[in-house]
Amino acid sequence: MTGQLFAIVGPVLIAVAVGYVLAQLGHKDEPEYVGRLVTNVGAPCLIFSTLANLEISVTTVGILSGAALAGIVACTMISYPILRLSGLSVRGYLPSLVHPNTGNVGLPLCLFAFGEEGLALGIAYYVVNSLSQYVVTPCVASGGMSIQRLIRSPIIYAVGASFAFLLTDTTAPKWLNNATGLLGGMTIPLLLVTLGYSLARLKIDNLKISMMLSALRLAMGFGVGFAIAGVLGLEGVARGVAILQASMPVAVLNYLFANQYNAEPEGVASFVVVSTIMSFVTLPILLWFVL
Repeated sequence: MTGQLFAIVGPVLIAVAVGYVLAQLGHKDEPEYVGRLVTNVGAPCLIFSTLANLEISVTTVGILSGAALAGIVACTMISYPILRLSGLSVRGYLPSLVHPNTGNVGLPLCLFAFGEEGLALGIAYYVVNSLSQYVVTPCVASGGMSIQRLIRSPIIYAVGASFAFLLTDTTAPKWLNNATGLLGGMTIPLLLVTLGYSLARLKIDNLKISMMLSALRLAMGFGVGFAIAGVLGLEGVARGVAILQASMPVAVLNYLFANQYNAEPEGVASFVVVSTIMSFVTLPILLWFVL
């Protein structure tokens, strides 16, 4: 079991370490370009090439998407009163507690732990979480409503195109499958490397608060994921993916929005770093549980 766990966690840690070392060596400009490349090209292509060629039931994918939505709602209901009672910024910390890092960390773990089926189901969870981040996070951080960012997101169009092929029981042209498969293949390695870049550039501000919130995020995510998997009757790979994705640390995208809208950016940056470091400690236990 130890060897199996290291085979899953090891590649993730190595790829993150590569990004961290590159940042320390002074490569400061690459993350912005790589981030845009992944968001606008790599991730949409990975989503399309995976979902359009599903060998699992569309119903299962829909259930995982529902699990992601239920997780967001449940985490919001738990986190909001805690932040209000503790006097911490709702604008700054609520999106971070609600939206786990289902992309940079979650997708690689789903792939290495459960193979292609796990990746497909992990993507279903990731898509819902990502779209919520583009809509809910700016609304909470800015105090206003805007769907322009969602409309401009290529991810939503990749999902629509893939489901058009699925629902009509049509096979995508081979050239399109090959092209999106090739471009989508860069996504997971670049997600991990950019996470390493981000960890090197973000700073820890208030360690005590960050540790408390990080413990809440990881424990709450696991509890919510476990409960939702039980309520929905998920088994096997679907159950493992739902719990795994719900238990991820804070997504880096939350810091970008916090910084853009001046919603406790230093605190959120610290939250991202500490929760990610803590998750590397808890990951072996989490993987042992879901495997």
